[in-house]
Amino acid sequence: MSTPFPFTAVVGQDDLRLALLLNAVSPAVGGVLVRGEKGTAKSTAVRALSVLIPEVDVVAGCRFSCAPASPDPACPDGPHEVGPGTKRPARMVELPVGASEDRLVGALDIERALAEGVKAFEPGLLADAHRGILYVDEVNLLHDHLVDLLLDAAAMGASYVEREGVSVRHAARFLLVGTMNPEEGELRPQLLDRFGLTVEVAASREPDQRVEVVRRRLAYDDDPEGFAARWDDEESAVRARIVAARALLPSVLLGDGALRQIAATCAAFEVDGMRADIVMARTATALAAWAGRTEVLAEDVRQAALLALPHRRRRNPFDAPGLDEDKLDETLEEFGGSDEDPDPDPDGPGGGGQPPQEGPDDGSGPGEAPAQAESGEGGQPQGGGEQSPVRAAEPFRTKVLSVPGLGEGAAGRRSRARTEHGRTTGSRRPQGALTKLHLAATVQAAAPHQLARGRSGRGLVVRRDDLRQATREGREGNLVLFVVDASGSMAARQRMSAVKGAVLSLLLDAYQRRDKVGLVTFRGSAAEVALPPTSSVDAAAARLESLPTGGRTPLAAGLLRAHDVLRVERLRDAARRPLVVVVTDGRATGGPEPVALAGRAARLFAADSVASVVVDCEAGAVRLGLAGQLAVELGGTAVTLNELRADSIAGLVRDVQGNSRRAA
Repeated sequence: MSTPFPFTAVVGQDDLRLALLLNAVSPAVGGVLVRGEKGTAKSTAVRALSVLIPEVDVVAGCRFSCAPASPDPACPDGPHEVGPGTKRPARMVELPVGASEDRLVGALDIERALAEGVKAFEPGLLADAHRGILYVDEVNLLHDHLVDLLLDAAAMGASYVEREGVSVRHAARFLLVGTMNPEEGELRPQLLDRFGLTVEVAASREPDQRVEVVRRRLAYDDDPEGFAARWDDEESAVRARIVAARALLPSVLLGDGALRQIAATCAAFEVDGMRADIVMARTATALAAWAGRTEVLAEDVRQAALLALPHRRRRNPFDAPGLDEDKLDETLEEFGGSDEDPDPDPDGPGGGGQPPQEGPDDGSGPGEAPAQAESGEGGQPQGGGEQSPVRAAEPFRTKVLSVPGLGEGAAGRRSRARTEHGRTTGSRRPQGALTKLHLAATVQAAAPHQLARGRSGRGLVVRRDDLRQATREGREGNLVLFVVDASGSMAARQRMSAVKGAVLSLLLDAYQRRDKVGLVTFRGSAAEVALPPTSSVDAAAARLESLPTGGRTPLAAGLLRAHDVLRVERLRDAARRPLVVVVTDGRATGGPEPVALAGRAARLFAADSVASVVVDCEAGAVRLGLAGQLAVELGGTAVTLNELRADSIAGLVRDVQGNSRRAA
């Protein structure tokens, strides 16, 4: 086993280290979601924490890590007698993004369950993580149904496996830590709320601190064991402090004054539900125990708010997480009576047990390379008589645009697809491990062979060849590629504001339906990929907001660039079907025969059976109908800005007209 980087050697990242330590003291806090750019020691800090968690007592031979003093009466390996047990280090289990449901919750042997009535159960990662740490890197890329299972287990402290009436339950209490890069997509708000705390991390821009990051990382890479040995004293001190804080935690008093401050703070910031109040109370209590106190102070409430509330204030994916600290201080002062609210002691909740650091506290840790500043591709103004960007109009709820046919892409909420979850539509022989049994089809396959198999009792004699996998139909996420006309014909400020509002509305719809999105813009003499296909819808919204306008209308260039984007994406992810949304008035200018060239470019999409829709932005009493002609060339349909609204009576847009690459 490789030697992990010492937790106390991580440079800076005080909020990250504190949030992890508070969960080590009190797992009831509910875990940590770590958001930040790449190369900011997110994974390094989480892996380093596992070494600091105290050892656990377990029943010898129990695959579910039952505590010997109070074994789980429902343990599949039980029942266990109360006894001394054995000690082992707390585990840190990593959940891969591509894991299956059976790998997460465990697998039941359906063949033995039907034929022998035996609950032959193979534990999953949730059982391995019991009484330890479950770490999910890139949790925002995890399939939604896996996230639901994961967070339900974290909330209930148990995992349930159900297979055709056969049920297995086991304890699953763990410290849940998720890391994510917001550039790659966001978690849904209701899932964000299930993480107790969240922290934002960023690489330091201070040269001295960056030098220290590199120095420590190089020293670790040269001699991991020797480097770790130099931090043994600091590591032991933090480990002892965690043990002491755990012992002190039941004695910490959360008074009415602190509870009133917590309730007032959650009300002032208008967070939904009561989970925020409960998490703040548990966090403030853990902070007091970590500081060696038996009473919760106003400073604990303030720090708890900074860790527990920012991600609960988001109303849509385009809202930046954060907290107005001036408003927080005013609320605490108003409801704090005469209590003082001193600045946190550097040796108190955030600093004890940590090595001395140089430079500011926002530095990167030593586990990964520093992140580079974003280049601003697609958002920089181009020369040549352009107009400054205008703000988007207020977004609205849009009609459902979907790709026709039946796909097999990643789970989502837009188009019909064959999925692991959804309504059962038929059965087939299993390819690999059986995951979803079709009971009726299995019985039907086994029934004709009962006499030949010598059936004598009431039980059904089932063989492996009889098992049938249920085929299910649900919804998939698509690649929604926006091709936006930013030319002079669209440059009237009120008109462009409405166009941006429409695209922003479609982006919000794409976020809710779990799509990937891309953005191609065209104006002047060329087109550019303002945003390559990504799961980060808020990144697309940011690029849209800074989009300048002006110049001629190279419609053909925009379509050809979009076609190239789809060609590359098809190689990367052939199962994800595209939906092209062209936002234009249909005009084409610049170069020889621009209209004919645009038509030829559009017919490339029709030849590839790419689903498409044209959002007609033409305004005025006299309409040329060019957008409608473009839609015909694309093999898609046209819809006006008014018809795009879900509450519009002009017409219902449900399925994009045209043939699908994967038509059923």
